[in-house]
Amino acid sequence: MPTTRSGDKGAAGAGGESAGSKHQITNKTSPASKRTKKDGDKQQKTIEETLPSPTEAYGSGHQPAKPMQEAKTDEDQKEPQPEDQPANDGDAEQPGARDGAVPSSILEKGLIYFFFRGRVGIDEPSSVNEIARSYMVLRPLEKDAKLGEGTINDAGNSRLIAIPKKVLPLSGRDRWIAFVEKSDASFKTLKDDFLSANDYTTKTAGVRHSPGATPVAEGIYAITTTGRESHLAYMITLPSDLGEVQTEIGLREKGSFILSTRNPSYEAPGGTALPEGPDYPEEVLDEFRALRWMPSQPKHLDYVSTQFLLVGESSGIEKATEPQKEDKKEGKEEPVEEMQKLEDEDTHRMEALKGDDSTTIFADLDAHAKDYPKLPTTF
Repeated sequence: MPTTRSGDKGAAGAGGESAGSKHQITNKTSPASKRTKKDGDKQQKTIEETLPSPTEAYGSGHQPAKPMQEAKTDEDQKEPQPEDQPANDGDAEQPGARDGAVPSSILEKGLIYFFFRGRVGIDEPSSVNEIARSYMVLRPLEKDAKLGEGTINDAGNSRLIAIPKKVLPLSGRDRWIAFVEKSDASFKTLKDDFLSANDYTTKTAGVRHSPGATPVAEGIYAITTTGRESHLAYMITLPSDLGEVQTEIGLREKGSFILSTRNPSYEAPGGTALPEGPDYPEEVLDEFRALRWMPSQPKHLDYVSTQFLLVGESSGIEKATEPQKEDKKEGKEEPVEEMQKLEDEDTHRMEALKGDDSTTIFADLDAHAKDYPKLPTTF
């Protein structure tokens, strides 16, 4: 039976233990749901399906055709909730509660979910080699918000980030080119177009099975600026103790990446070109000037097909949360303090939700945990 664990952990600095208590997780895995794709379905192809033949940069596997966006209807919002899944109260985000306290170096903060998808036909990967690619889901919060009780409201502003590698970058030597697969996505879009398993037909191989997305971890994040660089820093809330799976794909309790957005006016590095580039407005394109890369801004991630360099940082979140002089002068909190408060709020929020780690993660995304793979800790 899945169990939960509550305990107090003191707030720590950039290299210490996470603040607040965390869930204990289950090691069991349940089969993913399946949906059969009909030949007559008229659906827009995803970026991944229209990519050229697989390369080392984009891994193996094939993703089914799906629409990029789908509006959330009143009927969708009335979907009944099972007993093992708490209703999506939508009241956890409390805008304005941190007004004036958040440092200017935090450009955006929110909730982050890590997933991976097994290679075609493999629902339960037994090693990293059986993973096709990894993903991040970013759900931004209002910059001055705090987290209260309950699940988060579906603001329709989630982003699906595809990482065309099996693992996350760990050091400055690891430089992956990731891209925005979906932006301004509702939870329904994520459920239908990302989380679910699919059967689809190809001309050469017949019916193929694309497994459901497997959750790996949940936590909080901040996109920060240190002047010349942008960073994506995160703190893991669930699971409480990182297992083999989390460690093997490169997660840490606290970690960060350097983010640099690629100028679409220049040719993409070999093996990483997408069929179409992001539809940036002129004002965004002008900001690149003659640069091939620039420090990423949150607005860049609001455009499908945005490509950015994801560079590992071996120093944890220390560099990403360096306080800036102007914030010190104004007496604002340091970035790491703001992140620790958000992590502590998220920890208590998630442990108040009913169920094990998988149940609470999927409940937060307004999904039924029984329909998707369980969060594993061992291969």
